[in-house]
Amino acid sequence: MKVIHVESGRHLYGGALQVKFLLDGLRALAGEHVLVCPRSSEIARVCEGVGHQVRAIPMSGEIDLRMLTRLRGVLKSERADLVHAHSRRGADIWSGLAARTLGVPAVVTRRVDNPEQAWVVRAKYGLYRRVITISQGILDVLASEGVPRAKLRCVPSAVDTDRYRPGGNRDWLRQEFGLADAAPIIGMIAQLIPRKGHRVLIEAIPDVLTRYPRCRFLLFGKGAEERALRQLVEATGLGKHVIFTGFRDDLDRLIPALDLVVHPAFMEGLGVSLLQAAASAVPIVATRVGGIPEIVRHEDNGLLVEPGDVSGLAKAIACVLAQPQLAEKMGRRGREIAVTDFSIDAMVTANYRVYRETLEEFP
Repeated sequence: MKVIHVESGRHLYGGALQVKFLLDGLRALAGEHVLVCPRSSEIARVCEGVGHQVRAIPMSGEIDLRMLTRLRGVLKSERADLVHAHSRRGADIWSGLAARTLGVPAVVTRRVDNPEQAWVVRAKYGLYRRVITISQGILDVLASEGVPRAKLRCVPSAVDTDRYRPGGNRDWLRQEFGLADAAPIIGMIAQLIPRKGHRVLIEAIPDVLTRYPRCRFLLFGKGAEERALRQLVEATGLGKHVIFTGFRDDLDRLIPALDLVVHPAFMEGLGVSLLQAAASAVPIVATRVGGIPEIVRHEDNGLLVEPGDVSGLAKAIACVLAQPQLAEKMGRRGREIAVTDFSIDAMVTANYRVYRETLEEFP
């Protein structure tokens, strides 16, 4: 069995990191695996560095019509038995078309829960023998849009529970961001884009500060909304309490040192940062959307509120901060959930099962 994996992400986080986990784990199972990814990308460099077969090609998204020709060339030269498309930005469309025109079975992973137009659903997912979703929430969205449930398989994303684990250094964290008098410290780890809900958190902060005036909020990530969010923070007089950290590649050191992770998203396929927080034994306050409830179990390892509920978010944050013993208990449960339900081994085995099933049904 020779599987061609197509990932169009250039950086090694989110879905691309999951692909790296998968390729690493598949080494222990029968078969050959080749990664197709963008030239000069971080995932290409890292995967080549650990010995994975990599075919780096130009990738420019959905409008890159030549991507179809390039992918067909790779599938032919590699004599592919199966194609696994892992991302959007053209990979999900052109990979399916390349495989279909060459008669090669293909599967695709869907990582987001935003709805698509009916004609897009029919055209795109009709190209694939199986559609893998990273959460039951995404699976339900696709089923409601007309993708046959017999074609859908749920394989949750994984977290490296050896890298993300309890025991952060809070003194180092305070020194790193100049927070000598800060207590507690709350983090949000997400791209600075509208659907992640940063504005809701910023609007909730004044209520939290009435009870915890020394509280600080660290916003990890970059994105198109950064300028607008900075302006909102300054306009509301929260500059002392909110720190934009930018992109950090040491989250495994940062997250375990936080008192709480908050994620007020309006849409979320699953939430890798929530898996990292859970594995780090940090309690979580998040919204009841998409696949989040599959990670954050209400009143177990965190609290869930409705999306856009500023008052509810502030109350949930204050509830966790007011009860240190509850917060510690939630953190322990989060670690248990991450280790039991979201291990890399489980993710690799489940994907491999889909490959075998697809090839047996569509030889």
